[in-house]
Amino acid sequence: MTLPLHARFTDEMPGFYVDWQTTPVPAPATLKLNEGMCAQLGLPDLSARALIGLDLAPDAHPVALVYAGHQFGGFSPRLGDGRALLLGEINGPDGALLDVALKGSGPTPFSRGADGKAAIGPVLREYLISEAMHALGIPTTRALAAVGTGEMVMRDTGPVPGAVLVRIAASHIRVGTFQYFAARGELDKVQHLADYAIARHYPECAGNYPAFFAAVAKRQAQLVAQWMLVGFVHGVMNTDNMTISGETIDYGPCAFMEEYAPGTVFSSIDRQGRYAYANQPLILGWNLARFAETLLPLFNADESQAVEQATDMLQQVAADYQEAWLAGMREKLGLDGAEEGDQALADDFLALITGADWTICFRSLSAAIDDPSRLRVHLADDGPLEDWLMRWAARRGVDAAERMDRANPVYIPRNERVESALTAAIAGDMTEFEELLQAISAPYEARKGLERFAIQASAGFGQYRTFCGT
Repeated sequence: MTLPLHARFTDEMPGFYVDWQTTPVPAPATLKLNEGMCAQLGLPDLSARALIGLDLAPDAHPVALVYAGHQFGGFSPRLGDGRALLLGEINGPDGALLDVALKGSGPTPFSRGADGKAAIGPVLREYLISEAMHALGIPTTRALAAVGTGEMVMRDTGPVPGAVLVRIAASHIRVGTFQYFAARGELDKVQHLADYAIARHYPECAGNYPAFFAAVAKRQAQLVAQWMLVGFVHGVMNTDNMTISGETIDYGPCAFMEEYAPGTVFSSIDRQGRYAYANQPLILGWNLARFAETLLPLFNADESQAVEQATDMLQQVAADYQEAWLAGMREKLGLDGAEEGDQALADDFLALITGADWTICFRSLSAAIDDPSRLRVHLADDGPLEDWLMRWAARRGVDAAERMDRANPVYIPRNERVESALTAAIAGDMTEFEELLQAISAPYEARKGLERFAIQASAGFGQYRTFCGT
């Protein structure tokens, strides 16, 4: 059977893509199918060929999307889907359109000399991390399937098994999509794209472009706050990786911070720390400023008034982020309501756990209500701890333990466990991948037999580095 696809984007948005097809592969085989998502979406049993777009209905219209983007601060006027394809859309459970796209499906006109393919390791990594984010309640694109191609792809380390990721997203419209047409002076296309994005994601903003920008900005501020609350480092917050829908997208060099250090960087190519953990809220504002620039002519015909509107809305971004972050921190600390001293209480706790394991320290808080040693044992220096515990005890709610356990996960995709699972999977053994997926799919529930997924890395694991996978 074939995927039951719509072609709404291609029908309504000519000029925003090029027609393209999946590159044939010798032996497609499904490595991992997201059976729960298939059931939720009412999808039929699909072969590996159907999943990666080799068997499509005659009226299907696969395309490679065009966009631009600021990459590490430098503007690239023409990027686009260099190894991806939008196959089409399906209806979600609520009736909303969802994109079905591929990653690693072969070269396109936007590949810039690259092979357009993906390897098993990065594909399974995106599957794991995106499913972890979903289970943590963080808006994200999701993996429908990982499909092996039966061919080897060449990387710096040598030939590795190839694979294709099948990805589901609310849409693939990015800040970089707006930038592409704005940079070309095609205001009519910018407006057409804005109208399409509003109709698909923000219908309450119809005809009101400042309201549209403000809604995107608020959703993105909430998203980055959620990243920060679980220690997630995206690693490549380029404008082409900021979705208009407010979902996390592109899990190339990302990782979860274990030892709390604000300057944490995992990406091998982020040598200046531009996208370090603590910089993510700042980059949020920078990226949104680039988005606002594309919409200025739609805000107001008078450029000075448009800039003034944009400036006012951009000044609100930091406040929206801080509000979302502090609300989440109140849940993590088990606080009732909102009081003036909550920011200081949260900041002082972060100072206490600097150098300690972020996830373990927060999860230990519920046990520390009755036994402070359950937290103390994880801290290198607990000198100010007693004072903080007294302040916290006076502030927390009566049901703090239950609330904190709903906000502080037991399991995250710990880097050593991820690498071990991927190494085994590349060699053909998916057992550890499945066990890790089981743990992170219910991250707030401690379960027997999964203890190894909730402990710190071994002493010999060393400094962790991540790569884009291209």
